[in-house]
Amino acid sequence: MHAPDGFINAPVSAVAAVVAGGAIAVSLRGARRELDERAAPLAGLVAAFIFAVQMLNFPVAAGTSGHLLGGALAAILVGPYTGVLCVSVVLLMQAVLFADGGLTALGVNITTMAITTALVAYPLFRGLVKVLPRTRRSVTAASFVAALLSVPASAVAFTLLYAVGGTTDVSIGKVATAMVGVHLVIGLGEAVITALTVGAVVAVRPDLVHGARGLRRKLRLRVGGELVDAPDTTEPEPAAARSRKGVWIGGLVTSLILAGFVSFYASANPDGLEKVATDHGIDEKAREHANADSPLADYGVEDVDDERLSGGLAGVIGVGVTVVAGTGVFWVVRRRGTDQKTDAASPTTTSV
Repeated sequence: MHAPDGFINAPVSAVAAVVAGGAIAVSLRGARRELDERAAPLAGLVAAFIFAVQMLNFPVAAGTSGHLLGGALAAILVGPYTGVLCVSVVLLMQAVLFADGGLTALGVNITTMAITTALVAYPLFRGLVKVLPRTRRSVTAASFVAALLSVPASAVAFTLLYAVGGTTDVSIGKVATAMVGVHLVIGLGEAVITALTVGAVVAVRPDLVHGARGLRRKLRLRVGGELVDAPDTTEPEPAAARSRKGVWIGGLVTSLILAGFVSFYASANPDGLEKVATDHGIDEKAREHANADSPLADYGVEDVDDERLSGGLAGVIGVGVTVVAGTGVFWVVRRRGTDQKTDAASPTTTSV
């Protein structure tokens, strides 16, 4: 789904960049409310995990592959505003370091892959978990449906941008049919990955799943014939911090293994957008990436001849850079949010 330079003309790409910039500004403000002591350490890890899993293209029909977009997963785990920022960090790292997704198309890719997916997935997820029974299975099922529908929604968003600013004369009906059709299938893979990941976190630390907070009913006990609230059994903060650290370390190790080893076995088939572009001539005016000579272009390390080692090193570097960049961004955002809360809570004095 990473659009290269040249698919969408300059004016529409510029408008998409403005939209993406505005959405990021809004998300930076919204993330200050979402990034508490539980979500802040997790957010950088979520970005790194999405980077790693996006390297694992899985085969779909007719010589096409798909990969995780990640907007639904990020929004459910750390909140919709922080989720948009997570995917945006990933897209920026991919475009700058790995020549994946055009630099002038960065606004297009953030709009389709980060903003659209979060806007569609998170409200749908929250709506489902409110009407379904309050169980872990319901949270997992809701994440499956939300992720499934977020992918064709992203395809529709790209199609609309192409309808306005496409650089080739291709029937918009053909583009829409092809894009939505293949991304419905890819959405199944997205849904499985999202549901498995959310389900795994819910099983270990349900309080770390932002979208599922507040859904657990307080336990009530019958005492002397009357129902009373059970004592709070929340873990002490030191134990909770150790538990969060364990989740973080486990997630980072998993990301490194996926990017550094499992990615070698990913499908080499073109992804959904690339396949549609080739089949329908959308790629006729595609331009070479400005960073095509990057030492990490195409997810390989320059001058490392062994293909397995080259790809593995690139994946490990990508995970490391993304987790550092993401953690830095979210630390600053949380710090500013904390400072603002402190200023608001401070009493004001007036001099006479």
